[in-house]
Amino acid sequence: MNPIDTDVLIIGAGPVGLFGAYYAGVRGLRTAVVDSLNQVGGQVSAMYPEKQIYDIAGLPAVSGRRLIANLVEQAAPYDPVYVLGEEAQRLERPPGGRFVVKTSAGTEIAARAVIVTGGIGTFTPRPLPAGEEFLGRGLDYFVPDSADYTGRDVVVVGGGDSAVDWALMLHPVARSVTLVHRRAAFRAHHASVERLKTSPVEIITDAQVTGTVGGDRLERIELSTGITLPCQRLVAALGFIADLGPLREWGLDLHDNRHLVVDSAMRTNVPGIFAAGDIADYGGKVRLIATGFGEVATAVNNAAVHLDPAAQLFPGHSTDQPAPA
Repeated sequence: MNPIDTDVLIIGAGPVGLFGAYYAGVRGLRTAVVDSLNQVGGQVSAMYPEKQIYDIAGLPAVSGRRLIANLVEQAAPYDPVYVLGEEAQRLERPPGGRFVVKTSAGTEIAARAVIVTGGIGTFTPRPLPAGEEFLGRGLDYFVPDSADYTGRDVVVVGGGDSAVDWALMLHPVARSVTLVHRRAAFRAHHASVERLKTSPVEIITDAQVTGTVGGDRLERIELSTGITLPCQRLVAALGFIADLGPLREWGLDLHDNRHLVVDSAMRTNVPGIFAAGDIADYGGKVRLIATGFGEVATAVNNAAVHLDPAAQLFPGHSTDQPAPA
């Protein structure tokens, strides 16, 4: 297999990585985007595609799915190459000023600059031991489409934002929704918890799922309190285990073993490697999608100068440029 040859490799196909693909196209740079997930959008697509996002400039409200679709459409005229379902693993720096990144599937990508926009790194759901035998047969760790839960008895397990948000999202379509949390207090945002309390969702606290019962598919669950609930769909929202994985071996300066340290130009300590979005760290950092958009624009423009020292750092205003074909 011949290596993919590109100017910029973006690691992470979440919102920030997708906007980076667009911006690299504006700068006339060929771009490849690699992500361990099988779809673009990162956590937005995996965890809350139907949730409304309210802090994107110029968009009073936009669903996660629509935001990702818009970003893909925005980048499309520049033909970025997407390498999905493959984790960036090995980084090599052969003579000649290029990086060669090898993925978990054996794909080789040769790039002159790398921008890491991997969010929290790879993220794996914390398992629900009592339900693992029904994974794919009633147990879910994500809710990509609420229509799949229409007319079902749904139990959501957890006390954080994802658990509360999914319970609120599903009750209009499900036959019943019950939220089970092992503690009395919730970790989710106060406003969401208040909405939950006034919703039709049944709330059971100080309880855990201890058993699951069914045949080909899940039929009911058992709680530590002795209660048995009808349940055809069980959503486990117990948080995620985040891991930078192979990035730890790339010689990059880390903060708290979780984030890549960058300067004001989004440069890491390795020349030619930049970072933006939640994975990037500097003093006063605020982790928002909106922040990441500005950071990746900064990273791309500085990468352009890194590749061609004669290039201008400031790209000009988009209003002065021709519309993409």
